[in-house]
Amino acid sequence: MKKLLLFLLASLLLTQAAVAEVSGLAILKTVDALRKLDEDVTAKVVIVVQDKQQGTKTLESVYFAKDLDDLFLIVMTKPETEKGNGYLKNGKNFWMYRRNTRSFQHIARNESIAGTDANAGDFEAPKYVEQYKIVANKAGKEIITEEMLGKVPVYKLEIVSSKPEVDYPKKVLWVRRDNYLPLKEESYSVSGTLMNTQYYLKYSEINKKFIPVKQMVVDEFEKGNKTVWEISDISFKPLDADIFGKAYLENLSK
Repeated sequence: MKKLLLFLLASLLLTQAAVAEVSGLAILKTVDALRKLDEDVTAKVVIVVQDKQQGTKTLESVYFAKDLDDLFLIVMTKPETEKGNGYLKNGKNFWMYRRNTRSFQHIARNESIAGTDANAGDFEAPKYVEQYKIVANKAGKEIITEEMLGKVPVYKLEIVSSKPEVDYPKKVLWVRRDNYLPLKEESYSVSGTLMNTQYYLKYSEINKKFIPVKQMVVDEFEKGNKTVWEISDISFKPLDADIFGKAYLENLSK
């Protein structure tokens, strides 16, 4: 029994040492690098919303992005009630456009897109290193734990931010140990309330970058609601900068 206890203690110490050697900053840098695209992107996005009160609805849109210039545009194509509406991001500015009134409204990054659980942060390249820091213990060491998410070995780490441009001030990430791709992410409000849980269900590797082509967000505040979106028809054809201006959306309404 004594030998068994010594063996278990040694195993625990080795595991803790291994985790201690992993740098949370290195993990976040890798996540950012793997998902930051250096090319223009056009894709089709299908969003399925399950609402416990309103039932299920499906929306379709076209997504344009210039990661290097921190630009993206979402133009709704279906259903007819949403067609022509859009969401435009230019740096730290985020606007919602309404076709019927031909008006733009400046909104926050965590604002819902078309009444779904998706927001601006879900459609832009991650900036974890720039916007967040790893939670550390009293000794100043980053708190990183090893867990199993289903059958997949992951690192779990908590990140916080005081910057106003982030969608949520606190997040908890579960990142694969083999390639550092996020599999799960919890988002918390300023008060510490769990607002939603996001699952990265499928990635596609294109040009040595990883695009999360299927994601699901579970609404933890209003139980029973969730949103799933899938990205397809991805193209890296160069885009005209004029697409990312207000005039482009207004012209679509003519």
